[in-house]
Amino acid sequence: MLNASMSSESSLRLRVALVGAGYVATHHLAALKRLDFVDVVGICDNNLAAAQALADRFGVPRVTATLAELAETRPQAVYVLTPPSSHPAITLAALDMGAHVLVEKPMADSVEDCEAMIARARATGRLLGVNHSDLFDPVLMQALDAVREGRIGEVLSVDIIRNSEYPPYAGGPLPGSVTQGSYPFRDLGVHGLYTIEAFLGPVRQLDVDFQNHGGDPNLHFDEWQARAQSERGVGRLLLSWNARPMENRVFVRGTRGTIEVDRFLQTCRIHGVLPGPKFIGIMLNSWFSAIKDVVRIPWNVVRFATGMLKPSPGIQHGAQAFARAARDGAAPPFSGDDALRIARLLDPVCREPDRQRLALLESRYESLPPADVLVTGAAGFLGRKLVARLREQGRSVRVLVRRPVSAYSQDSGIVQVIGDLGDPRIVAHAVQGAGVVYHVGAAMKGGPRDFEAGTVWGTRNVVEACLKHKSTRLIYVSSMSVFDHAGRDEHAVLTENYTYEPHPEWRGAYTQTKLTAEKTVLDAIREHDLPAVLLRPGQIFGPGAEKVTPNGVIGLAGRWVAVGSGAQRLPLVYIDDVVDALLLAETAEGARGRVFNIVDTSAVTQDDYLLRAQAKLGSELKRLRVPTWMFMGLGWGVELLGKVLKRDVPLTRYRVRSLRPLANFDTSAAREQLGWNPRVGVEQGLKTTFGR
Repeated sequence: MLNASMSSESSLRLRVALVGAGYVATHHLAALKRLDFVDVVGICDNNLAAAQALADRFGVPRVTATLAELAETRPQAVYVLTPPSSHPAITLAALDMGAHVLVEKPMADSVEDCEAMIARARATGRLLGVNHSDLFDPVLMQALDAVREGRIGEVLSVDIIRNSEYPPYAGGPLPGSVTQGSYPFRDLGVHGLYTIEAFLGPVRQLDVDFQNHGGDPNLHFDEWQARAQSERGVGRLLLSWNARPMENRVFVRGTRGTIEVDRFLQTCRIHGVLPGPKFIGIMLNSWFSAIKDVVRIPWNVVRFATGMLKPSPGIQHGAQAFARAARDGAAPPFSGDDALRIARLLDPVCREPDRQRLALLESRYESLPPADVLVTGAAGFLGRKLVARLREQGRSVRVLVRRPVSAYSQDSGIVQVIGDLGDPRIVAHAVQGAGVVYHVGAAMKGGPRDFEAGTVWGTRNVVEACLKHKSTRLIYVSSMSVFDHAGRDEHAVLTENYTYEPHPEWRGAYTQTKLTAEKTVLDAIREHDLPAVLLRPGQIFGPGAEKVTPNGVIGLAGRWVAVGSGAQRLPLVYIDDVVDALLLAETAEGARGRVFNIVDTSAVTQDDYLLRAQAKLGSELKRLRVPTWMFMGLGWGVELLGKVLKRDVPLTRYRVRSLRPLANFDTSAAREQLGWNPRVGVEQGLKTTFGR
């Protein structure tokens, strides 16, 4: 029972604090801000930048790193929106502060933690709710209403099919989503289980199978199938992080009809038994549904675009429902006991995948033999060439790769360390005992989190490990993208000291993170005397990279779209010549602490390059040249669309201006300090690559 102090405040405003500033928090905040009796008094997250961004967006007055720092705001309700492993400690602290607590699912990672949370809520007289948000989805609620009304007779089975994708690992100590083998099932399986119970009653027996397809090396078991025997029938659950296109469907079968819920399209199709021949009934059901879909699917798109239909409506409904319960002193829609029942189902079936994943991760830290060299990014175009040359020299090589490379497994002189550049522990393990480190790895595609992990965290981890283990030299491969492209004076000579990009955030995640990474290495050289050399290669080409678009060309809709004049010169450098520069950077004494531009200054125009590529690729290469002014107009239109939708867009006018290839390089520093000159050269390299 609630204590008197809260019940007496039931008609007053409700002060709410949020813990966690991830994507789920945006939905909770959007929902809470629409309630006229709620004051969101603060957000706490150890990522203060993310918390501040949310606070600015939603007008929240206070941002802190911990819940304890929000105590002075006297929150009456705390919403715990952090990873599940942190739920128990935060929940217990919030309850001890005298606040009601809503926890995102799953409630906790263990039955014992769930029981402790429930016991503390009872002892403090506070509400403890869990956001079983799928049951608040409008179309699922429609299906449950149809079942209660008897429209499909007695329910016999429920099948749930859900494909998903997770935000990439963004670097730092490995989170539970990476280290827990059962994480995908704990995360989304809980939705399926309580949905099955809503239709069929409590689950009596649960059998689960799991497999590793290998789509994401940081998500180990990514295919899950479950069979749940319930009081009134059988539920089946199919979860995949590989199958496409995306699906989120629920199928309910009864003695007099079926229900199909599509949660992405927000449609609920109810097919009853119609009088007449079976075939006629099947045809009419399909026909009626098709007619309805012609209207309701476009209408749902309009509702979403205009804000009538909120994103993640179940999460938002659940957030509001708990706030009303806290204000009124009523029971929450779903209590800790509801979540405990699901936790007791999950616990036994999650032990084995957790054990297997932990054993795999720990096996990566077995003792390594000493190595002459460590190469990161060894599975990439440049990394493979570098490893091959090092082995030709008879040197022992250690590589850090996200997935095993079969060719390396066949060479006794190569030891593979499997792990992510963003993980400090695995990077330190890979660096220890390797005298020289070639840091070639970086994110080349993906979203901001991919670049943050692979480039920023990766470089920070390598630098710290090299300092800790006293590596004899670090050779870091930077990028020409760190230079100012849009504001470049076409007649200016580009030396190593040319102007940095002034607006990396406008250029995109690749430029932004490569610039941050380069400055990380330079800071370590200046502040800690890191024995490092930085190379900035031009556009690397060679056999195997024939389908990589040259500077000033964008791959768009299966075509190479060349922007501006074809007479623009390209800053090319052949792959073997880059490897030469890397090896020279290891031994050249005068190179330590220096930065070098590695570009072949031979004049090759964009048109020349494209003609050679066309001759090699034939009809596979579809080319289109557009004037700069036309692409600027397209950039303006895409920018405007991004502002309307309030989303980042891939094309802007600044990015169009930045497409101009760099030119007029001065490579005297590389010649004089490294002793580097292109051994193969652009002309021979183009013949080797394209055959002409």
